Amino acid sequence: MDFEDYRPMLLGLAYRLLGSMWDAEDIVQEAWLRWQGTDQSQVREPRAFLVTVVSRLALDQLRSARVKREAYTGPWLPEPVLTSQAGPLDTAELRDTVSYATLHMMEKLSPPERAVFVLREAFELPYDEIAEIVGSSVANARQMHHRASVRVSEGRDRFTPSTEDHARLLRSFMEAAERGDLESLTELFHEDVVAWNDGGGRVRAALRPILGRRKVLAFFSGVVARYETHEVRLIEVNGHPALLARLGENSQLITFAVKDGRISHLYGLANPDKLARVMPEGHVPGDPPGPGQDDL
Repeated sequence: MDFEDYRPMLLGLAYRLLGSMWDAEDIVQEAWLRWQGTDQSQVREPRAFLVTVVSRLALDQLRSARVKREAYTGPWLPEPVLTSQAGPLDTAELRDTVSYATLHMMEKLSPPERAVFVLREAFELPYDEIAEIVGSSVANARQMHHRASVRVSEGRDRFTPSTEDHARLLRSFMEAAERGDLESLTELFHEDVVAWNDGGGRVRAALRPILGRRKVLAFFSGVVARYETHEVRLIEVNGHPALLARLGENSQLITFAVKDGRISHLYGLANPDKLARVMPEGHVPGDPPGPGQDDL
């Protein structure tokens, strides 16, 4: 068995558990070292063995990461990755559990709940294997999965918009924002829309979630008035379209979740430490994204 055959799947697993590809790569490298130090002839099911190793390493990492995230400047948002780097997405469950909105919702879960949810939803492991990985009973694993499923689905639309519909909504949002067209933005936003902004203390950003259509509209009106928006690109991250733009001196990624055909959660990521993987080749987060065939 070649470890590299499993690496994309293991990276996808660790990324879903941690919300950070940097950390996921470290976890998978540690799993490789442990695999090298194992008598591989005694391992009957390499995939199950490696999934267990990565899951347990990620759980330990996630427990310590939660403490750091509580001290983070402003809201902590997951690190986005280009869809091509997100690992296999050949099932609806794999694609849904790597979506940006789902990763953000999973931050509500305890580390064991998150592991149970990902292992069951994305990788369809049986409950007895999941229970062994997280160190619980089978009954408790089932309960954790139920609780996690309810929490992750809170406020989400039953029907996931198609990629084309998602992209169309993104374009409409950007065009309305650039024009300062509040009437059009009002139609695009859900009444209970929430805007999250992550500058990580590196870039100026709202330090708390912005709640409700009126406040979100006022926030975006201020942003449009203050900063010039240019070099806008439509890219695909975490299985869905997103906007990569230059706002003033800084690059920012904008993506969202949809409910009832309107934007219900809006995510603005400006922390340059988290943008490196979505920037065009040859650019760094502090540089403009640059033109491309997907320019809007």
